[in-house]
Amino acid sequence: MKRIAFFILLMLSSAVVFASGKNLSALFGYSIFYLPENNQPYVETYLNFDAWSLNFTQQEDGRYRATVEVTIVVRRNDTVAYLKKYDLNSPYISVANETNFTFFDLQRFGLANGIYDLEVTLRDKASDNIPNVIQEKIIVFYKNDSPMMSNIQLMASASPTESENMLSRNGYDMIPYIDDFVPAEVTHLHPYFELYNTHLEIGSDPCSINVYVVQKENGRRIPDIGQTITRKGASGNTPVYADLDISNLPSGNYNVVVEVLNNQMMPFFKKETTIMRSNPQMDATMMDKTEVATSFVALITDEELINYYIDALYPVSSPTEVSTARNLIKQPGLAAKQAYLYNFWKLRNFTNPEEEWNKYLKNLNYVDEHFSYPLTRGYRTDMGRVYLQYGPPDFVRDEKNFVGALGNVKTNAFASTSYEGSETSQDGHIHYLPYQLWRYNTLPGDYGNRVFIFWDEFRSGFYKLLNSNAMGEIRTAGWERMLSRYTMDEGTVGEVGAQFNRGY
Repeated sequence: MKRIAFFILLMLSSAVVFASGKNLSALFGYSIFYLPENNQPYVETYLNFDAWSLNFTQQEDGRYRATVEVTIVVRRNDTVAYLKKYDLNSPYISVANETNFTFFDLQRFGLANGIYDLEVTLRDKASDNIPNVIQEKIIVFYKNDSPMMSNIQLMASASPTESENMLSRNGYDMIPYIDDFVPAEVTHLHPYFELYNTHLEIGSDPCSINVYVVQKENGRRIPDIGQTITRKGASGNTPVYADLDISNLPSGNYNVVVEVLNNQMMPFFKKETTIMRSNPQMDATMMDKTEVATSFVALITDEELINYYIDALYPVSSPTEVSTARNLIKQPGLAAKQAYLYNFWKLRNFTNPEEEWNKYLKNLNYVDEHFSYPLTRGYRTDMGRVYLQYGPPDFVRDEKNFVGALGNVKTNAFASTSYEGSETSQDGHIHYLPYQLWRYNTLPGDYGNRVFIFWDEFRSGFYKLLNSNAMGEIRTAGWERMLSRYTMDEGTVGEVGAQFNRGY
């Protein structure tokens, strides 16, 4: 997983988190299914938005609503195979800050067999930020003359359909669960999948379907968590909805496995999907006392200190982990917090979680020493968050009073009065506010030469992230004009813009 600002990406049943501007945050996923009667594969896309990350505007009736412009483009060999652009509206709220909820969108569209490039663009219509874009390569391959199986899609819930809607499927309304992180509050997993033309393998005889959970690291099956389902062979679509009780599943990385057996009890389909489980209370109960006593968490006996350590994980946490940590911190109980901190790093390094923790702690101490500000710990600043998320930059340019060469500049009343004591550009030069440019030669899952511009807007020593070209990070239209105290004409690229483009 990559976290963002969070960017989470899984293949086929994928989940991606976008962040931008007011940190637009959404989970994206997709799955591929098949309509045998029409010989038609189709794609489902899922979007789940965090309302708090969007800008709500007041409507004529006094209520508030956010709107996201969504564009889905599917291309095959530079030819557009599918295109849809639409506005997705949030539910109405009566108070502008009552945004502690999510809202969901599902789209379905048919595609022929082939390899495609899927591009999804999200734009908060009440924000000037550059839209977020996710690009995926998807493979569609289904045949009507052989048995086939869809992706495994985890579902949050299913209830009988009363009237057909976008969530309706085979007589049930199913809400997809599109995050691979499964917190303690989730006590049941519901893998959903479809089997097609199974009669070609087993005739009209029944087949057994085993659904179970294994440890990702070693493939060991977890006892007492599984379900066996029987289905008869069928020529069309055989939907299967499983129910796994995971309330006692401790934290760890797991695969949910689906195994379809023929008459001889031999598997003719086997697919799996990965989850990351966090279950601190169960960990505290089950964790081997020797393991705890010899781990780094045993040395952290001050509950206030461990609360700080858990809160400081947010730059490298998924959205659900952030929520889990926030709730855990509010509750008393040292053992559960030790278990959470231990398993957080065990999820990331199964063989040596302490090594991962020590590397992070070193960076945490650094950002608290160098980026803290009165009433704000270093890890809660933009610089601290970027440093912890991506590590030390490969190059830093620190400018306190940079003056650009002659360029397309102008003097206006706003430029001379917006910042008390600031210089104007009457001399024909561009006088920039203090800024730092950080360059990362490479970032995981991203292209090279990723750049971050931080600015000290009020010359107070407090730097905020102004612009970046990294995936999932803030992109601010007219950022250099802001940095120049609006002495540059719109669309002008000055020397700092050139530095940003070069990366130095």
